[in-house]
Amino acid sequence: MPEAQPATITDRLRERTQVPLDRLGAWLARLGVHADQVTIIGLLLVGLAALLLAQGAFLAGALLLLCSLPLDALDGAVARAAGRGNRFGMVLDSTLDRYADGFIFAAFGYYFAGQGRLDMLVAALAALVGSFLVSYIRARAEDAKVAVKATVGLFSRLERVVVLLVMTFAAGFLQSAAPLEIGLLLLATGTNFTALQRLRYVHRTLKDRGG
Repeated sequence: MPEAQPATITDRLRERTQVPLDRLGAWLARLGVHADQVTIIGLLLVGLAALLLAQGAFLAGALLLLCSLPLDALDGAVARAAGRGNRFGMVLDSTLDRYADGFIFAAFGYYFAGQGRLDMLVAALAALVGSFLVSYIRARAEDAKVAVKATVGLFSRLERVVVLLVMTFAAGFLQSAAPLEIGLLLLATGTNFTALQRLRYVHRTLKDRGG
């Protein structure tokens, strides 16, 4: 039987930041800010960052990505403070996260296509597919008919964001696309490997249950 899953890096970070996020969320809720508005603003920041990255403005794009990161958790804090937690908000958040992934990897693909680097365009597409699959497999596994919590694997969303930030800031400071190449290859490999890990975990868990 598969062993109980250890707490992920995302779980630990959420525990350490929950108190300040809840305080900020309560303050925003008192101002009348809706959680969905926070979610949408986060996506708009990512979209602007993607436009900059596509043009090779790596440092400015990385700064915008960094600014958008807290909003990914803040929307939930606002919803809890306002007592408006709802299932649609969860669906909206997950959906816009997928759009954010698409914007970022499309930006890198566009940049490298413009440089004639079709190999890195393929790497960006592979990283995008892997990122989608990591999230998709978890969502499908946690469906009521399957009921498996599939959070195994190294390249969950937080780890992917960290790699994206590091490689983008490095490219901006060094004025070189080399960090992007390394990061995209790492993400293309890591995300698809993580997707297969999760698929295997679900298969083993269901097999042990006799399902």
